[in-house]
Amino acid sequence: NYDDKRKGWKGFIIARGLSISGARCARERTLRREAMSSSSTATTISVIIIWYATNILVLLGNKFLLSNTGFRQPVFLTLCHMTACMFLGIIISASGWIPVKPLKSRMQLVKVSILAVIFCSTIVLGNASLKYLHVSFTQAIGATTPFFTALLAYFFQGARENMTTYMALVPVVVGVIIASGGEPNFHVLGFTLAMLAVAGRALKSVVQSILMSDPTEKLDPMSLLTYMSTVCVALLLPLTLLLEPTAFNLAHDKFMENPNFAWWMIVNAMFAYLTNLFNFLVTKYTSALTLQVLGNAKGVVAAVVSVLVFANPVTLQGGLGYALTFMGVCVYSEAKRRFNLKREVHHEASKEGWRAH
Repeated sequence: NYDDKRKGWKGFIIARGLSISGARCARERTLRREAMSSSSTATTISVIIIWYATNILVLLGNKFLLSNTGFRQPVFLTLCHMTACMFLGIIISASGWIPVKPLKSRMQLVKVSILAVIFCSTIVLGNASLKYLHVSFTQAIGATTPFFTALLAYFFQGARENMTTYMALVPVVVGVIIASGGEPNFHVLGFTLAMLAVAGRALKSVVQSILMSDPTEKLDPMSLLTYMSTVCVALLLPLTLLLEPTAFNLAHDKFMENPNFAWWMIVNAMFAYLTNLFNFLVTKYTSALTLQVLGNAKGVVAAVVSVLVFANPVTLQGGLGYALTFMGVCVYSEAKRRFNLKREVHHEASKEGWRAH
């Protein structure tokens, strides 16, 4: 009996010890998961904040350089941006952090080159519009990108949305019309350039979805940026010499007059690359839908910051137009999300029904 009791107590102690040990391990695992989750959340928030900051800073930098320094050379400025994107992309790829994927065929190079031409034209037009318009107004115009994307996707791909999604685009367009009427610094050429830039961004999205539809030819955003920026540099160099023949001499004179001008150009070009890099990282740490929502909010923040920095006047009519445009974009994003979700559910239900038969 004594041996049995001793064995019983021994078994109880071992079981109790294992139970305590197991609970301790479970608690440690929970704490590790919470720490990892907190770390991941902190990283995501940091990436979003830096993306916002670099995006807004490059916009404000472009406006400052083109309007406040006497250096009104948007093609040359775009050349500087693309040169920075090309070299920094190559350097980061060589470091092994974000390696550039090799192109697999000549046809893939042709497709990338087509995208690069559209991409380059869009940036030049956007930068050129800043010579005539305030950043806040260009952000309101830029918010109409979904309208052009939906329009071009319908004509080129036959892609259809539901009526609710299309109706959500009405306040986007109406808001820009109202804002244009209340814009004290309205300039016809600047407005035209900004609208062409928006249409170009939409065209790039549609053409990219068509040309890169083959899964074997898809490139990650940073590889695509490195290749496109290389093509852009090859395109912009002769274009700068043709359209802005005095740009290089003028830049040299500015460097001599004010040594800070060189730093402004270098920092602005680096921000242009960092905007694209953190755009890629935001998608990586969140999702494409979250990126779209954050992009809508970023437009509002950029507009407000530009008004505060440059003290450009905003009329009540202009403010109402901005508000209506950005509200319409938010409604459109939500309507499109719900439509896509409903379509996915219907598709899954159809697949399940087919399997059942």
